[in-house]
Amino acid sequence: MTQTATHRDLTDQQFENMIGNLLRIGVSLSAFVVALGGVVYLARHGHSPADYHVFRGEPSEFKSVSGIIHSAFTFHGRGIIQLGLLLLIATPVARVAFAIWGFAAEHDRLYMVFTGIVLVVLLYSLLGSGSAF
Repeated sequence: MTQTATHRDLTDQQFENMIGNLLRIGVSLSAFVVALGGVVYLARHGHSPADYHVFRGEPSEFKSVSGIIHSAFTFHGRGIIQLGLLLLIATPVARVAFAIWGFAAEHDRLYMVFTGIVLVVLLYSLLGSGSAF
């Protein structure tokens, strides 16, 4: 085996490890934020009786990212939970964006194009409706 091939295998392994770490950190951070939001929510509303006779939809502040962030930073339990779910959704999107960077570093244009298409489809599915953002 040549030194170039060994160096590239090592780089590929390091790249795969970085992607794995990105996914682990994203999911772990998301789980922590959701759990924190659950604790805050239960501390404030855990004693309230549940009323299932009347349907109450999602409050308007949780229908936009800015509303969720504002609610989370004002330490409302539901806002913190929603922020954790946004982090969970952002994790695979960040993975795809990171993959484009990795393929660019390897000068692999074909995979850059395919991964770019996947990123565009992901972003369109998130942003295309216009209701979430």
